[in-house]
Amino acid sequence: MKKNLQNALLLAMGLMTTVTFAQDWNVDSRTRIDMGGDYDKMETAQRATLGATWGGSDWGIHASTVVNYDLGMGQEASLGVYEAYASTNLMGYASVTMGRQALNYGSGLLIGSNEWAANRYTRDAFVFDLDLDMADITLGYQSRMDGEELTNGGSGYWLNAAKADGDWSANLLYGSQAATIADDDQDAMTYMGLDLSYSMMGGSLGLDVSYNTVAGGMADVDMDMNSIGATYNVNDDMSISASQTSYGEGGFNLVGGNAAAYSLDGETVNTGGWISHGNIGHLGANQKDLAIGGTYAMGGFNLGVTMHTVTDETVGAEDYERSAMEVSLGYSMSDNAGLSVNYATDNNGTDTDTKYTWLTLTVTP
Repeated sequence: MKKNLQNALLLAMGLMTTVTFAQDWNVDSRTRIDMGGDYDKMETAQRATLGATWGGSDWGIHASTVVNYDLGMGQEASLGVYEAYASTNLMGYASVTMGRQALNYGSGLLIGSNEWAANRYTRDAFVFDLDLDMADITLGYQSRMDGEELTNGGSGYWLNAAKADGDWSANLLYGSQAATIADDDQDAMTYMGLDLSYSMMGGSLGLDVSYNTVAGGMADVDMDMNSIGATYNVNDDMSISASQTSYGEGGFNLVGGNAAAYSLDGETVNTGGWISHGNIGHLGANQKDLAIGGTYAMGGFNLGVTMHTVTDETVGAEDYERSAMEVSLGYSMSDNAGLSVNYATDNNGTDTDTKYTWLTLTVTP
């Protein structure tokens, strides 16, 4: 353990020396205390990320490292590369980026970096960006995800088109992912996501629609989910929102986005979403989530509350009802530090609530 900590400190010192000559640098520290259960866990995890960027008018190199350490748990610190990529300009209207990248497209449900987790999603990828008047077009190819062997998402490609004009914006993502080594006899998986947003009433009312599908892969079934929601800004400090998310007969279990995948058997309730992604996660087949919430800001304080009611339209499951609540309270102590408390309770369709509580301190120089 001491050796790993020593290596981490040596690498940090080396990076700080390198950063001195970089054109831009960034660092952030997140200390999170898990107080779930009866508030007696008090498991504390530290995540520190240090990155530097070098570049000119038509090229750039970015590298960052991350250190994860569970304080007081007797575990060794883990040190690894978070992002490492190079980018160059092509003919003034396009760019190419190659290397390990944290990527987010549209809603982030299909391709997202999951910033909540200690080990965020990254992809070893080749990304070609084309900036056109009609839309921003991105073509990407990943050799692997999470920097591991091809066991958690094999190689694949995607095409993303994003366009915003005035009060509306749209994002279309289509991709295909090959079978992993562990399941090399399965069919390739294809996925598609469409996200639409429209602002009206002078920006006071925002409407959002999302539709996502997945076909093939380990489940070998067609999966789909759609969501429609609205947010009304009562004033500069307060807003209320409502949304309904519906899942088809195949459920939804894609790994690699900003919501936890549902179990492949389509029956086991996904209780890991709050822990792994900080949200309720994807639901099961034929289920609907009606979410109503609001946010309020006062000075340096921010309060958010959302209530979830999940129903099941499967024949014979008419009496099923799952309820969950999530509350967040944040305080901005300065331009460089923020403290937040996240609380969630979820009965997972039973008579017993499971409680989750986190205290998070984030510092960014």
